[in-house]
Amino acid sequence: MTHVAIVHDWLVTYAGAERVLEQLLSLYPEADLYAVCDFLPDSERGFLRGRTPRTTFIQRLPRARRHYRAYLPLMPRAIGRLDLSAYDLVISSSHAVAKGVPTRPDQLHVSYVHTPIRYAWDLREAYLRTAGLDRGVKGWLARGILRRIRAWDARTAQGVDHFVANSDYIADRIRRAYGRDADVIHPPVDVAAFRLRREKADCYLTASRLVPYKRVDLVVEAFAGMPDRRLRVIGDGPERGKIARLANGRSNIELLGYQPAQVLREAMQSARAFVFAAEEDFGIMPVEAQACGTPVIAYGRGGACETVIDGRTGLLFEEQSVRGIRQAVEAFETRAGTFDAGAIRRHAETFSQERFRETFSRCVESAWWRFRDGRGEDGDAPGRRGSGARAG
Repeated sequence: MTHVAIVHDWLVTYAGAERVLEQLLSLYPEADLYAVCDFLPDSERGFLRGRTPRTTFIQRLPRARRHYRAYLPLMPRAIGRLDLSAYDLVISSSHAVAKGVPTRPDQLHVSYVHTPIRYAWDLREAYLRTAGLDRGVKGWLARGILRRIRAWDARTAQGVDHFVANSDYIADRIRRAYGRDADVIHPPVDVAAFRLRREKADCYLTASRLVPYKRVDLVVEAFAGMPDRRLRVIGDGPERGKIARLANGRSNIELLGYQPAQVLREAMQSARAFVFAAEEDFGIMPVEAQACGTPVIAYGRGGACETVIDGRTGLLFEEQSVRGIRQAVEAFETRAGTFDAGAIRRHAETFSQERFRETFSRCVESAWWRFRDGRGEDGDAPGRRGSGARAG
């Protein structure tokens, strides 16, 4: 019998990384779950399927529920204290420290990486600015801490036997940060929850958390200069005031704030196109929009290059700017009638939850047999109960 442990960074909300975790828990129903901390509200715990995660000492630190990120410097030590010696297979779901969990040479560690830890690598300066730690003595100390985390991150990457990236974009980051290759398995998208609608309204849509890197401000400013093009904006966050000022009460821009899932789905179904200006590691919302048969106008960097087929399921623009968005919208208007909603939907289905489970299961089983063959050992393949037959 193969004993499996699944390690996640932290559990505070049900978002993109947790959608991956949900499918891992479905694939390995008898696995034990570990996390740095667990502050999930009761209303969002359903995807854990009744599991109570085993957590680290971060869980018990003062004000950790609201300020767990402030304990980032302690998280390498916390994750390093987890005792996973009872398991044959360790699967980490990591965008921060989970992939640094210690394992022995006789354990297989497969790490699904959403991104190498952003705070220590490519987004270090943005993180410091946002936290107000980009200058003075505090800035000097913070940079020193992040350098140590970066060194720890690179060192512990060598303890991973097999990397899986959520996109080609992240596989390239893994290669540059860790000097390791990674398989690419795109995150699962619940395309079944989004229905195809061929009839579209004369209105564009953008939706996301209103935080700086999502660049919703660029989208709103672009439409502020196109009074004949209507835009709906769904989402809330610290940038809401700035975005309201950019919209400046214009009649063609409707700011809806946070909306429940059903309202968002209906808006995606009816939108003329979904506008996406962020450089994302993957980006689930553009796939959800395509599941509705809605074309996507997206910035042509990051995961959007892998989820949007330029000219077939949407348009990609090269310049992340107000001008770039306006030019893309005008280009879309000249060819809006050429997009086939059914073909867009079929493309979205290639990112389904079922496809993720099938592909990830095959990947782990292949890694398992290579690992066992290299050690000259026998043993059941990991997975659902009774999956002991070796794949051909």
